[in-house]
Amino acid sequence: MDFQVVADSIKAMTCIVSVEKLENGGYGKICIVTGNKSYIESIEKPVNGVSMLTTEFVPGKEYTCYLPKDLNFEDYCYRSAVEKKCLHSYAKPDRYDAWFNMTFLPLWPDDGNICYCAYTMEISYDPDSSQIADASVNTAAGVLNACIMLRGTNDFKKSVGEVVKAIRKLCKAQRCCIMLMDHVERTCTVFGEDVSSSSNLKSFDELIDDEFYDIAEKWDSVISGSNCIIAKNERDMEVVKERNPEWYNSLMDGGVKTIVLFPLKQGKELLGYIWAMNFDAENAQKIKEALESTAFILSSEISNYLLLDRLKILSSKDMLTGVMNRNEMNNVVETLSGVRDNNDGPLGVAFADLNGLKVINDKEGHSAGDMLLKRAAMVLREVFDDNYIYRAGGDEFTIIMCGVTREEFEKKILDVRKVSEQYENVSFAIGTYMVDKVSDIRLALRHADENMYEDKKKYYEAHPEKKRRTSKDIFHLSS
Repeated sequence: MDFQVVADSIKAMTCIVSVEKLENGGYGKICIVTGNKSYIESIEKPVNGVSMLTTEFVPGKEYTCYLPKDLNFEDYCYRSAVEKKCLHSYAKPDRYDAWFNMTFLPLWPDDGNICYCAYTMEISYDPDSSQIADASVNTAAGVLNACIMLRGTNDFKKSVGEVVKAIRKLCKAQRCCIMLMDHVERTCTVFGEDVSSSSNLKSFDELIDDEFYDIAEKWDSVISGSNCIIAKNERDMEVVKERNPEWYNSLMDGGVKTIVLFPLKQGKELLGYIWAMNFDAENAQKIKEALESTAFILSSEISNYLLLDRLKILSSKDMLTGVMNRNEMNNVVETLSGVRDNNDGPLGVAFADLNGLKVINDKEGHSAGDMLLKRAAMVLREVFDDNYIYRAGGDEFTIIMCGVTREEFEKKILDVRKVSEQYENVSFAIGTYMVDKVSDIRLALRHADENMYEDKKKYYEAHPEKKRRTSKDIFHLSS
């Protein structure tokens, strides 16, 4: 067969790939035999974002002369050239800023143990949603339906758990999870997990410790520029070992024989990974096709969820001190005041007003005042859970605590006064009030506020130098 004629007869970028078939059922060298003009130009005159390892095309060279070793590419070439299957894939490899629409067509005849296929590709810079949907229509309907449900769910994490369950069943894996990465805090968290009843593998929660981020951070080197890694046998796992020996050893110690790892990305931002262990190797093509579509949808939905979660934090947290803000306090007051079932009572309220802040601002500047506010919040957080502390505004903090006895609440207030002695210039005027019903929270707030002003009055009587002088005070002094 004249392979050059075959390649030239196709308008899209096309090359002819040879695969060395081994007697043990594996494969040896995978080479690019020849290519049409547009394919050769893609190497020698690459468009933006899709440069190869070299700009010189040499017929018959191994494919790794042009791009890094890619288990997914090898698998498709083998199944097309050796198993004589017509295959299609639509994906965005991490190494390129472009989407690839790829077709693999088997060619005859074989040359002894050398088998051939035609590899055709089209490149685009934006994803084609119709291609993504078509690629998985016959293999991932159940998973995609679960993903669609994410948009309208009231319990997003629960729905993610259902998607993970569907993915595990699709992969016929012992364990599957979605793991998210926080690149600021350098932490990993399990966002959803499902396990087979027959599995004896460790839970992902057991595997993920404080140092696990350092391992996960290197997974991009395992994927090595592809869009995923599906290590389905010992040969593939050797590639994992070569690229990340530390992770490979931990997998072996945990009884893991095969691994699926799909990154979840929104644009260029890495959100985390879909991770499955000990899956059905015979199902690799179906798994890859399904997860390419599922990862695309999940990335979008999880990104939206995380964005809303961040916005909620911004709307509820005081950015200077890290405690809850007045807006969140008003929401809590509104909620509790409407409670008719008072099983959560009694309720304790404390107003803690920071003494001397205005003097610090006047004498040392507002940056010094901000540091004082931060120290004040640290005092309160040593005594109370973050969920109970609110910065009501300026130098005033509020504590709202349900289900606490009078004795417990009074002890915590004493602890605040003791702890504040350990911090420079931190002194609170504190007023408290207890009510038996949480719905009486507004009454508690009013009386706690009144009691705080009484305490503040006593403080300034004992420490007049801490009181900020008004223009009236200055006039009397000059007289």
